[in-house]
Amino acid sequence: MRQKKAVNTVCFHLFVGFLGFIMIYPLIWMVFSSFKESSLVLSTVGQLFPSKWCTDNYVNGWSGFGGTTFTTFFKNSFIVTILTVIGNVIASAMAAYGFSRVKFKGRGFWFVCMMITMMVPSQVLVVPQYVIFHSLGWVDTFLPLIVPEWGGRAFFIFMMMQFIAGIPQELDEAAEIDGCGKIHMFSTIVVPLIVPSMATSAIFSFYWKWDDFMGSLLYLNSPKNYTVSIALKLFCDPTAVSDYGAMFAMCVVSLLPVIVLFLFTQRYIVEGIAMSGLKA
Repeated sequence: MRQKKAVNTVCFHLFVGFLGFIMIYPLIWMVFSSFKESSLVLSTVGQLFPSKWCTDNYVNGWSGFGGTTFTTFFKNSFIVTILTVIGNVIASAMAAYGFSRVKFKGRGFWFVCMMITMMVPSQVLVVPQYVIFHSLGWVDTFLPLIVPEWGGRAFFIFMMMQFIAGIPQELDEAAEIDGCGKIHMFSTIVVPLIVPSMATSAIFSFYWKWDDFMGSLLYLNSPKNYTVSIALKLFCDPTAVSDYGAMFAMCVVSLLPVIVLFLFTQRYIVEGIAMSGLKA
């Protein structure tokens, strides 16, 4: 029995490892392709390792376009992403606390309206949002990418509500007896207890905004305002020769913030989702 169990364990790990390798192979191929000469990237698709290691792709890629380097593109992406994360987490936490702990007229109706927004395809909102932002003069600025996120996201609000539901009501009653108002109660009691949920929301918000291509494509017109996602697309030029080596090099660099964030915060993702009750 022990020998059979050991064989099953080995087979299971080999199978899972094989599937994991298949899933991560495109990323591995991209990393090695970033060291190939641009003219050889597509002609040697079946060859993983480059015959000649070329580090010039990173230098050429970082130089950017038209005098605008990737330093500017990364700066723009970090500005948009960080401000979005801050606004998203704060607004979602406040809304979650309001729906969970504050009794007000029409709470059920507004909660249903909030949940319905999760069912509306984002493509439906593209045209009306663009018309509104264009009339406000916000096109070619970061405001259309940041300001809507300061209203919170329904997914984060719902997740935090599940987290707050696990906080005993007695804490609120004790705080009220001590004379705490809703704002003081939220900032001193609720916020410290929902840090894992807020951290999870911040991580997901960072991922989604960092990878956002459509929003940047719609609202940013000047190269000085481009984010990394738009800048990477510029390497592919259908009317000229595309610099695939530099594009893959900058793709690798653009993944570093996401990978580093995941490595240092993966425990918050697991803890925030598990403790909020959003289990598979």
